[in-house]
Amino acid sequence: MNTEELKNAFDREGYIVIDGFFDEALMDHLDGVIRGYYGESPDFFHDDAFLKKSKTEVVPWFPQREGVTDFDSLESDERFASLTRAILGDNWATQYCMVMYSKPGTVGQAWHQDCPPDDPERHNLNRLVYTSDITDEIGGQTVVVPGSHRKGLLPVGDPVGEFDDQVILKPKKGTLVILHGHTWHRVLPIKGSYRFSTNYRAAPAGTPDDVTDVCVYRNMLYQFSTSSVVEERTS
Repeated sequence: MNTEELKNAFDREGYIVIDGFFDEALMDHLDGVIRGYYGESPDFFHDDAFLKKSKTEVVPWFPQREGVTDFDSLESDERFASLTRAILGDNWATQYCMVMYSKPGTVGQAWHQDCPPDDPERHNLNRLVYTSDITDEIGGQTVVVPGSHRKGLLPVGDPVGEFDDQVILKPKKGTLVILHGHTWHRVLPIKGSYRFSTNYRAAPAGTPDDVTDVCVYRNMLYQFSTSSVVEERTS
């Protein structure tokens, strides 16, 4: 792993993809833990108004907050920490571990930025771990716009419309995707079986814990702590 090359690619593109980063046996174990937790048809976490307007249908789970220790070994992986340190700098902070589950037949996630890009230095870092393959048959591929973390606010428009320069990512079992919180990104609809990923969110030193409280969508700014739309976005 060439950390300097990966950091430079991240700074340029706003994301990096590293296949085979994590051990397959560990991925199989965590995959089983996740499937066991969710079962066949878990309830949505957010209310119907948010699900409809945001066009985002995911069911989050924070396993470490519930005392589930199976996910700790990834976080203590020195390669993982070293790469994060190279990207975020010294004294970076772990935020939380969040599994994001999408049911079969759901819409995935609309275009969004995890936090407003008012300050380029104030952002979160998504460190996405995939315990199984994301295939065309299943759907749920992650879509990004390269370099968009430097383009400012996600433009107003169709919440699920396409960008000419978008790139579709198809992570495999053991893949690590690191994604800047200001990068424009979405998740495609789930066509086959369920789909999930595990996000070990982190942030640069001094970043407020609530940096992702307000999320930028193409049609609104939404505040999770109050479950409310704080700004309608229209053309």
